[in-house]
Amino acid sequence: MSCSIPEPGPDITVEPVASWAPRTEQSQPPTFAELTTVRVGGEIANYVEVDSTEAMIEAVRDADEQGRELLVLGGGSNLVARDERFEGVVVRDTRQHIELESEDGCGGAALRVSAGQPWDAFVAHTIENAWMGVEALSGIPGTVGAAPVQNVGAYGQEVSGTISAVRVYDRLERERRLLTLAELGFGYRTSLLKRSLSDAEAGGGRTWGPTGRYVVLEVSFQMRNASLSEPIRYAELARTLGVELNDRAPAIDVRQAVLQLRRSKGMVLDPGDRDTYSAGSFFTNPVIAAEHADRLPEGAPRFAVTDPTKVRSIGQQPPVVEGLVKTSAAWLINHAGFDKGFGLPGPAALSTKHALAITNRGGASGADVRALARQVREGVQEAFGIELVPEPILL
Repeated sequence: MSCSIPEPGPDITVEPVASWAPRTEQSQPPTFAELTTVRVGGEIANYVEVDSTEAMIEAVRDADEQGRELLVLGGGSNLVARDERFEGVVVRDTRQHIELESEDGCGGAALRVSAGQPWDAFVAHTIENAWMGVEALSGIPGTVGAAPVQNVGAYGQEVSGTISAVRVYDRLERERRLLTLAELGFGYRTSLLKRSLSDAEAGGGRTWGPTGRYVVLEVSFQMRNASLSEPIRYAELARTLGVELNDRAPAIDVRQAVLQLRRSKGMVLDPGDRDTYSAGSFFTNPVIAAEHADRLPEGAPRFAVTDPTKVRSIGQQPPVVEGLVKTSAAWLINHAGFDKGFGLPGPAALSTKHALAITNRGGASGADVRALARQVREGVQEAFGIELVPEPILL
């Protein structure tokens, strides 16, 4: 069977949402408060910006050889930094590049994207070119390199559904490596990359701190050619689009609906909206035993849990894991007595739009954010016997 280059998609222009671009042309290194979306954190002793893969590897090697704590930073949207001066090395990746390796009617589009590429600009680019698979991930702040680390997901999509491989620098072996889909070990908001931060087995016999054993250099995507979206699997998104679950819709319409929903929850960066001064969803949705889920109140959300590690091809749907249930962290927080806006008028408070985000209302410290997170975790633990797990890195 022969394959040809597909016809071009609809002639549309898709504007990416504004990203947090810190000003770094200054005599002193920026602080974490300047580099992160929650705007907290202290001074940085050693700050390096890199604009090439070679410079990235050199900066990482230098930090490791000096025995310094290392943090590779992208968009700063998934980090709550400490208030004290950071004596390690912060390497900020500024590389922005999207390369189309191949495209045909059978295999779709194969792409290689630099880790520093802003995520939403990449999503906009895929929709403009009629490449299907990440349209429901519109509006997520951060960079492409961060996406596979925690297997970002939203509105029924996960990035693992389109990733074919990740090129990394292996800090243990001190060499470049290509990690395939099977090796990446994707799960709900996790991967081999993330587990290597704190899991000695994944880290090759040791733990690595705020940046794991594997530093992401490039991400390879395999995407189908289509101007329509994947089947809509999230009920709230289907209602917003006016379609049935598992229907498809124009990808540009899905993007606009997702951005509408995210803005209504304060999840699209906006300098004029204090609800967006956050690290996004602060806790992951708990995955619990079905027996525990049965003891939750009747109205508690219950979702199937799938196992992406069983996926062996792009586009394959992961199987459901029997005996496990995913519930809603936001629902647990609300029903444990923490309403939207809890903590006001303090400097750190839950978002007035969505209880899952902890926001900086102005002048908050990293300690303020952590204290509120601890209070919420303890309240949910007491009310439901469930321990919430933070989603951002707590430096």
